[in-house]
Amino acid sequence: MPQPTPQLPLALRYPPDQRFETFFAGDAATLAQLRAFAAGAGDGGLLLVGPAGTGKSHLALAACADADAAGRRAGYLPLVSAAGRVREALEAMHALDLVALDGVESVAGDRDDELALFDFHNRMHDAGRRLLYASRATPDALPLALPDLRSRLSQCTRVVLDRLDDAGRGEVLRLRAHRRGLQIDVAAIDWLLRRAGRDLSGLTALLDRLDQASLAAQRRITVPFLREVLGADVPR
Repeated sequence: MPQPTPQLPLALRYPPDQRFETFFAGDAATLAQLRAFAAGAGDGGLLLVGPAGTGKSHLALAACADADAAGRRAGYLPLVSAAGRVREALEAMHALDLVALDGVESVAGDRDDELALFDFHNRMHDAGRRLLYASRATPDALPLALPDLRSRLSQCTRVVLDRLDDAGRGEVLRLRAHRRGLQIDVAAIDWLLRRAGRDLSGLTALLDRLDQASLAAQRRITVPFLREVLGADVPR
């Protein structure tokens, strides 16, 4: 009997904030390209490239969610969690229609992991299945030990993502707060961006905490409320 596919718990695998329709920075053509890829259009693989905070994981999870909703079998694997045992982690994923491998840079330089990725890529390609990679750097810039893997990654359709500026991050936070039903002042969003960091994943997790605190206190999220709730957790 086939072994169960390794995957994230459902609550983490398809978080509601990480869908194509909630990706603020995406232009229509890029999102249409990714939707078509998730639906099985085209051939070969697709490589998302961009620095941290550009939404690569968001789009990788969105592609899996889209494929799953269409009845296609999908799986998402953050490679940082599988470093040193990539072959084992991928073993049960060969039969999936779409596999998203997030964080190629996490295993660059480990020859065994790279060889496992190379073999997996070839098997998926030969079977006509889809591979979506996400990386902080282009194949030429990654410290890969295996030239053949670099070649395979270079052959993938490449989508380059740019980092959002503060105005863009603020809009993402506003939209995510709105979907949660949170009432948050514009000044509070600016305060968060200045003092709580600019990493969207961290800020989104902070929204969850503020959501609970706001509900418990029955208060709108303002700068004084943020200072009261977060206290010493953020610099003054």
